[in-house]
Amino acid sequence: MPHGRTPDSPAHHRPHPVADAAAYLAGGWSVERGVRDLALGVEGRFVGTADFREGEGSGGVLSHEEEGRLDWDGRTFPSSRTLRLCPRGDGTAEVEFADGRPFHDLDLREGSWHAVHPCAADRYEGTFTVRSADEWHLEWRVTGPAKDQSLRSVYRRRADG
Repeated sequence: MPHGRTPDSPAHHRPHPVADAAAYLAGGWSVERGVRDLALGVEGRFVGTADFREGEGSGGVLSHEEEGRLDWDGRTFPSSRTLRLCPRGDGTAEVEFADGRPFHDLDLREGSWHAVHPCAADRYEGTFTVRSADEWHLEWRVTGPAKDQSLRSVYRRRADG
């Protein structure tokens, strides 16, 4: 490592460019997510897996399925979600909810991406940062009349992925 740089210095954490978001994300990942409700002062943690898999007859669309457990306010809950990653020819993708409604665009060609999703009176702002070929981070900030939340996730490629 060059003189003056530490593993935590900004130069060490430069985004890692990705030519094709779907090709990069395909496979299995472990997920650790810190969840904070800033209005209530409650913090929790999600630990689980994320799988990006192409289904039979999907035309290249990847199903993004997360499963795990959420420790929240002294209790543990099973937690899951499903999204769809629809690749485009230029290496970008559209992310949709499981029912096909649009969520946000995703462009990792420079190694990072800022997404915004309005949801009724709430606003979701996400920052995707690719750290390496095997790790990426996602931070969501959710604000609105009834929400003030921060979610910070670290995804690491699984050996069995």
